[in-house]
Amino acid sequence: MPKRELFETIESERERLRSVSREIWETPEVALQETESSERLQSVLREEGFDVEAGVGGIETAFVARYGDEDPVVGTMGEFDALPGLSQRPTAEREPIEEGEPGHGCGHNLFGVGSLGGALAVKRAIERGDLSGSVVFFGTPAEEAGGGKVYMVRDGAFDDVDAVVSWHPGWYNAPGKGSCLAVDSFEFAFEGESSHAAAAPEAGRSALDAVQLLNTGVEYMREHVPDAARIHYVITEGGDAANVVPPQASVEYLVRAPEREQVERISEWVRDVAEGAALMTQTDLDTTKTSGMYGVLPNHALGDAIRENMADAEFPLDDEQAAFAAELRETLGDVDGALAQLPEDRREEADDAAMFTQPIDAVDEGVTGSYSTDSGDVSWNVPLGRFQAATWPVGTPAHSWQAVAAGADLGTGGMEFAAKVIAGTLYDLLDDDELLAEARAEFEDRTADAEYDSPLPEGADPYELVNR
Repeated sequence: MPKRELFETIESERERLRSVSREIWETPEVALQETESSERLQSVLREEGFDVEAGVGGIETAFVARYGDEDPVVGTMGEFDALPGLSQRPTAEREPIEEGEPGHGCGHNLFGVGSLGGALAVKRAIERGDLSGSVVFFGTPAEEAGGGKVYMVRDGAFDDVDAVVSWHPGWYNAPGKGSCLAVDSFEFAFEGESSHAAAAPEAGRSALDAVQLLNTGVEYMREHVPDAARIHYVITEGGDAANVVPPQASVEYLVRAPEREQVERISEWVRDVAEGAALMTQTDLDTTKTSGMYGVLPNHALGDAIRENMADAEFPLDDEQAAFAAELRETLGDVDGALAQLPEDRREEADDAAMFTQPIDAVDEGVTGSYSTDSGDVSWNVPLGRFQAATWPVGTPAHSWQAVAAGADLGTGGMEFAAKVIAGTLYDLLDDDELLAEARAEFEDRTADAEYDSPLPEGADPYELVNR
């Protein structure tokens, strides 16, 4: 089947896909609470004849939808959780719909539906007999908090899949060939003794002192960890009144590094410092590991296939969307820092555009990004191809009100483009045994000297950990 016919399937579903994306955008739900968003995606997949299993990995909103029962098995992933506090109308000025409420500042309403469009097109091709094999859609919640995919991996959701192709909203179109930082997160809670800070300070044992000593100790660690490592913390509880010795205090920590082994070594050191802080202050320590993730294993074979499909896929953008993109771009001011991500020969072209819709080669090959994602755990269990598609004006940062505003309608062009790229790449994997074998061989080579071990604490429950 020609790719043009595959892409036309997606174009014929344009209004349906845009409607689902808008519905999810209008009802933003934060991590682990994405009930309506998850069910909306599931309902479309059931209508299309997919077998849907919900509640995967112990998460009510996580699901796996499968069409077909033959090999090979290819899949795509869709996120749909929103960010707290980013409510925003689809306008070119800061204008919350409801102050303090969530909004789709990372474009996950587009993410889930773009992947849905790709899965539907491949399903139709299998249904017609143009392809043999199976296609799976993974509904992956809680990316912004808790790392839902890590729980799904632990549950074996990806065990029988041969390759996965996924994407993320952004402001340019490029395959991903880089990695990112592995991460652990912890909560350290100290319990001391309350007393009057002036009348009887000797009777108290300050939990806040323990937190401060932990933070000070970590500051002295920084000289002795790898340059690329990152350690962040925030005090989440520190007492209520200055004249009362705080009996409870807690701090949240994130430990990041390029290699999983580095994260585990640094994390153990931080835990030792926390225990030392408890000893110095005669307080009790409760340590909870709240999540963990691996860095991404790139797959260049899939990255190259994605790039080829980007060259074939049309990027739809109407006049109204282009005009709004120009208005929104004006609110961003100087975007030179963002443009520096691009090759020098493409920066001027991007700078002159409101939406940079021309595909480019991977900008992150050989680079370890300073972010972390639960897609990393997927990539350690199955060959994973990743890419970015332009759903926001040039230079738009994720987690911004501009990204929320773009997600209502402007970003649907990039969403459709992403659906075509996913469909085309999954089609190639089912149609070309050599491509699938090449992707698998690269995956096996990259994992030959390392075995995946879930970074989650034993018996971890996402609802208990995220909602602490």
